Amino acid sequence: MGGYLGPDYVVESSIGHIRDLPQSAADTPASIKDKPWGRLAVDVENGFEPYYVVPRDKRSHISKLKGLLKDADELYLATDEDREGEAIAWHLLDELKPKNIPVKRMVFHEITKAAILAAAESPRELDMDLVEAQEARRILDRLYGYEVSPVLWRKVMSGLSAGRVQSVATRLVVDRERERMKFKLASYWDLEGTFDAGSKHEQRMFPAKLHSLDGARVARGSDFGQDGVLKKSDIVHLDRTRAEALAAALADTTFDVRSVESKPYRRSPYAPFRTTTLQQEAGRKLGMSSSVTMSVAQRLYEGGYITYMRTDSTTLSGGAISAAREQVRELYGAEYVPDAPRTYASKVKNAQEAHEAIRPAGDSFRTPAQTGLTGEQFRVYELIWMRTVASQMKDATGQSVSIRVGGAAATGEDAVFSASGRVITFHGFLKAYVEGTDDSSVRDDQETRLPNLTEGEPVSAASIQAAGHETKPPARYTEPTLIKELEEREIGRPSTYASIMGTIVNRGYVYKKGSALVPAWLAFSVVRLLEDHFPRQISYEFTARMEDVLDDIAGGRRDRKTELAEFYFGGKDIEGLHTLVNELGDIDAKELATFPIGEGIDLRVGRYGPYVEGPGPEGDEGALVRANVPDDLPPDELTLAKARELLANPAGEEAVLGTHPETGLQVIAKNGRFGPYVTEVLPEDAPKSAKARTGSLFKSMSLDTISLAEAVKLLELPRVVGAGEDGEEITAQNGRYGPYLKRGTDSRSLTSEDQIFDITLDQALAIYAQPKQRGRGAATPPLKELGNDPVSGQPIVVKAGRFGEYVTDGEYNATLRKDDTVESINLERAAELLQERRDKGPAKKTAKKGAKKAAKKTPAKKTTVKKAAAKKATVKKAPAARKTAAKKA
Repeated sequence: MGGYLGPDYVVESSIGHIRDLPQSAADTPASIKDKPWGRLAVDVENGFEPYYVVPRDKRSHISKLKGLLKDADELYLATDEDREGEAIAWHLLDELKPKNIPVKRMVFHEITKAAILAAAESPRELDMDLVEAQEARRILDRLYGYEVSPVLWRKVMSGLSAGRVQSVATRLVVDRERERMKFKLASYWDLEGTFDAGSKHEQRMFPAKLHSLDGARVARGSDFGQDGVLKKSDIVHLDRTRAEALAAALADTTFDVRSVESKPYRRSPYAPFRTTTLQQEAGRKLGMSSSVTMSVAQRLYEGGYITYMRTDSTTLSGGAISAAREQVRELYGAEYVPDAPRTYASKVKNAQEAHEAIRPAGDSFRTPAQTGLTGEQFRVYELIWMRTVASQMKDATGQSVSIRVGGAAATGEDAVFSASGRVITFHGFLKAYVEGTDDSSVRDDQETRLPNLTEGEPVSAASIQAAGHETKPPARYTEPTLIKELEEREIGRPSTYASIMGTIVNRGYVYKKGSALVPAWLAFSVVRLLEDHFPRQISYEFTARMEDVLDDIAGGRRDRKTELAEFYFGGKDIEGLHTLVNELGDIDAKELATFPIGEGIDLRVGRYGPYVEGPGPEGDEGALVRANVPDDLPPDELTLAKARELLANPAGEEAVLGTHPETGLQVIAKNGRFGPYVTEVLPEDAPKSAKARTGSLFKSMSLDTISLAEAVKLLELPRVVGAGEDGEEITAQNGRYGPYLKRGTDSRSLTSEDQIFDITLDQALAIYAQPKQRGRGAATPPLKELGNDPVSGQPIVVKAGRFGEYVTDGEYNATLRKDDTVESINLERAAELLQERRDKGPAKKTAKKGAKKAAKKTPAKKTTVKKAAAKKATVKKAPAARKTAAKKA
């Protein structure tokens, strides 16, 4: 940016927010510490006046900016043009207190020379309505978090947090899991046929499914409710017996075409990206989390590759439209350019149409290959570029066809099958971009060709088979679908979604199983408390209305103090947050943390995690048994049967197997932190130096079935196989990485655990006679090839390693998790594991002794100052407090 403005300007970053409400008691000004509202740092008694402080780590930077300002003749505040950016500009102005020099607000949507120079020539005043709206949002979040979080500490667990939007997002995930827990599976059958239209048709064979019997439609999955019962009574519900009998009865039936419906197919381009649609699509296509997507987009924006990435607008400037249309003409031909430019109206309520959609920067677009970008920046830029170009292309057109064929079964029923097809005759924008899907719905570019049939024409059945199906519970949210749900409900703002996703995971309320978001039992307790005692604050509708209130404050239509007073103190028919917190009454913490499973068994959320508790063995009245619930067991999978299983074999519980025939010690089996094992019970008077022998169970063994004889054999390990010619002993043993032989320091792997007990000395010597593979040995072929990584572009493969199976793109390796298998893992899951590994950064290496750490310079975000000549949010030889990408507090 400094290069665009020239030598008369000094550009310096504000490095995000330079002031905020105090984050700890140590930062709170002494003058307010003894006030009733001191911990809030918001004077709720006098117009909700906030008390801001400069964080310790920002004080030296403020001094630097003030020093630059002394030599400046103009100050340009060039922070982002949104609520947060406007607030940062105001805080800078209030803290720097420039004297006798003009102060101007400089705004732009892309970091290109033309945009920066134009912004410098057309500054504006600070928008105090935007500042008021940001301040209202900050105070709202402060009041909610600082008042409600202590309630969670007292009644659920210490260290928890509540947030105005974060808690509602958590409730969405919990509500979806509740739906899954209530879900009752239903099975249904239908017939799937392959029909032959005859040799005169080029497309001869086509698939069709049973649609109706004697005029009544056959049940599909969508016809069943969550309770597993049909929603309507006039639908035919086939079971397996009837479906198979019907298939047999239709074996010799001659079918005829009952109807053919053909209609034009037209699909218009998708709107250019706004923040949420970019996050969703990067999640679907690139496997990126919302936070990674925004981090990459931030770097692209700062590098001058794309326009501002926090926007809810789908508008393109005239120059951008011209650039996109010109690129379509160059790359695809004039026939793909529509007669008139396309414009898109935002579907987002209160969208700021003055902003632009996310698009390639500049008045002419660089293709991805022309940018020189690599890795994840290349992938995200390519996504944005394709979407923008496609938005200015012609519609895709074609024909959709629906065919019904029917015939009489030998048993008398009239069976009608249906087939649907689509042919795209002109792909239009689909040549450039096809949007991803969140489920198994048909892609926009998918084609299914059917023969050109006419009504009454005979067809024959090549095959008809009965097919069984089961209804599925509602799908869990993923990051893309949760963001979509929040936006559709108008909860939160696009710029906050990435941080919300990170918060609910990092706080332990939600964890990921594959790409699905699963609520922890802790989240159930928190949401229950909020629903019972803060119903308005956890309401979806109320949270959405608060966004309208903030928008009205930003537009000057509402007063900040009035709205904050109603939220905190209440009003007519509204109970305020202050009253709710101070008049809570008795809350039964145990009841909050208890969830009945059935038959007297309860799930409880404890200090150290969830556990099940139920009646003890028969005859032991009053005794309760407890068992920990695995952290990765989703709540909807904690069935009554699973709870019984956990109670029958809880971690730490001992199963007595008998007395060791040689030592006379009792032998027990138990579940430990690192898995099931057997051990001896030493007598109470055993010397402190005595250690009980232990042995981990083989993978083929279980606590339910292990016998005393098997346990005795495990306790005897390592087993002495014999000695070689040199007299050195060879042993067979089980280790962390599997079974192996050991002779001195020389270890050799065995192929199975059974070999530990039955391998002979001759066989062992034969293994040692083979040359030992050094290091990692010869490269082994991959176990599975998955496709190219959406971030690196390199092929992802599954390999077997020393620590188990893992996926790799050649640059990063990620070990498969407990629930992942070589058979089940797919490209999307592998890409997610690799992205998690990338997010952790490169593995730390131990520095050599004597090596000094090189100081790492952090690139600054710019505040620009001009040399007493230019006046911008840059200092014309005076600092400009500009934030290229200010971090939100």
